Amino acid sequence: MAGLRVAITGASGRMGGELVDAATDRDDVAFVLAASRTPEVVPSGDAPGAADAVVADADLGAALRDREIDVLVDFTVPESSVDYLEAAADAGVAVVVGTTGYGEDGRATLDAVAERVPLLKASNFSRGVAALRRAVRATVPALDGYDVEVTETHHNGKLDAPSGTALTILDDVEGARGDDADRVHGREGEQPRTGDEIGVHARRAGDIAGEHEILLAGNNEVLELTHRAGSRSIFAAGALDAAAWLAGRDPGRYDFDAVLEPDGEDRADEGNPR
Repeated sequence: MAGLRVAITGASGRMGGELVDAATDRDDVAFVLAASRTPEVVPSGDAPGAADAVVADADLGAALRDREIDVLVDFTVPESSVDYLEAAADAGVAVVVGTTGYGEDGRATLDAVAERVPLLKASNFSRGVAALRRAVRATVPALDGYDVEVTETHHNGKLDAPSGTALTILDDVEGARGDDADRVHGREGEQPRTGDEIGVHARRAGDIAGEHEILLAGNNEVLELTHRAGSRSIFAAGALDAAAWLAGRDPGRYDFDAVLEPDGEDRADEGNPR
C-alpha cells in the first residue's frame, strides 16, 4: 500500500474513529496500524476503514517497528498518551499529538520525546482555529485596555476544562497584552470585574464538537471573535495534514502553524504545551 504509514491510538474512541475515517479516505495516507484498549471493536483486514493491523495498547511498541510506521497520531488521554509517546520514541517514530490536559510530568515526557523524534503538539488542529489565534494576537493589542472574556463549549463527555484550545487562546491574549492577567473561572456572588483579569467560562452540553469565543468590550463597543466546529472531522483532517508534513523531519518540537505556512517553514512550538 502506497502512502504515509500511520498508526492511530485510541482507535475505538470518538476522535480515534474520526481519524480512522479520515485516514481511510485519503489517497496520500496508508492507514496501517490501530491501537486500542479494546482492539476487538476496531475493524481489520478488508473491512471498510480497516487497518492492516490492530493491536492492544501493550503491543504498540513492537507493532510500530514491525509495521514500519512513519507517524503515530495520538488523541487520547494524558495517562495513556505518555506511554504511547515513549513507545513511539523507542521505535524512532514521529508523533502528532492532539491530547490535552497534561500535568507537569506529562509535559516533561513531551519534551523528552521531542529530543528523540519529531513531535508536533497542538491543542487544536482546525485551520479555522489557527486563523482565529492569529486574529486574537492582532486584535488584542489594537484594543488596549478592553475587557476580555473567553468562553468555550464542548460535548458533555469532554474531560478537561477549560479546553486545551481555550488555554492556548488565553496564552495568546496574555502574550499580546504583555502581562500575566488573573484568570477568573466563572463568577458567583459579589465579584466585580477588575481591569487586569480575563474571564474564562467552560460549558458542556450535548454533542457539540467545539466552540470558542473571545469577547472584547470597552469604549462603548463590543467585538466578538468566534469559531464553531461543525464536526470532529476538521480536527482529524488537520492532524493528518500535520502527520504528512512532519514525516522525515529532524527531532524537535513543531507547531501546527508551520503546517499552514505557504513555504512550509519550520516553526518552533509556541505557548504552553497543554
